[in-house]
Amino acid sequence: MIAWALNFALAGVSLALLLTGWRLLAGPAPTDRVLALDTLYVNAVALVILLGLKWRSDLLFEAALVIALLGFIGTVALSRFLTRGDVIE
Repeated sequence: MIAWALNFALAGVSLALLLTGWRLLAGPAPTDRVLALDTLYVNAVALVILLGLKWRSDLLFEAALVIALLGFIGTVALSRFLTRGDVIE
């Protein structure tokens, strides 16, 4: 039962990644693209965690943490760039 649930969740997150990637490429405004990039990071973290559960690998949980940290920093930097025109004051 847990294997079926993991496969269903992997399919759902993979579909979410594809749809978010489409929004990233076809976003009408730069803010839409930043939000799509942020959602893409969250979906990538979810995918890596699900794969870590499926493959029983501790290394993938650390990779998910690194992806989450880089995603947060990237989102903050892009948001500051769009609002102020520069990243560092």
